[in-house]
Amino acid sequence: MLNINKLNKEFESRVRLGIMSVLMVNEWVDFTEMKNLLEITDGNLASHSTALEKSKYIEVKKEFVGKKPKTSYRVTASGKEAFREHLSGLEKLLGK
Repeated sequence: MLNINKLNKEFESRVRLGIMSVLMVNEWVDFTEMKNLLEITDGNLASHSTALEKSKYIEVKKEFVGKKPKTSYRVTASGKEAFREHLSGLEKLLGK
């Protein structure tokens, strides 16, 4: 019997799935690039990235480049592990 309770609730949102997917294959991704890749609004990215940061799945770096603020993201070790487990659970549900 398959247990869907083993899927990670933090990754139920398509935006969070997208953020994690992008970060799993990139070292750092800046706010604008992430927003454009996922075709989402500033507010959507900000709220979902904050939730992932609170769960310790991503790291957020804020800095200034010249006089402009720059926000970048990267996945943490615990984020990688949690996302891999989530994907594994999805694959089991799909019978792969």
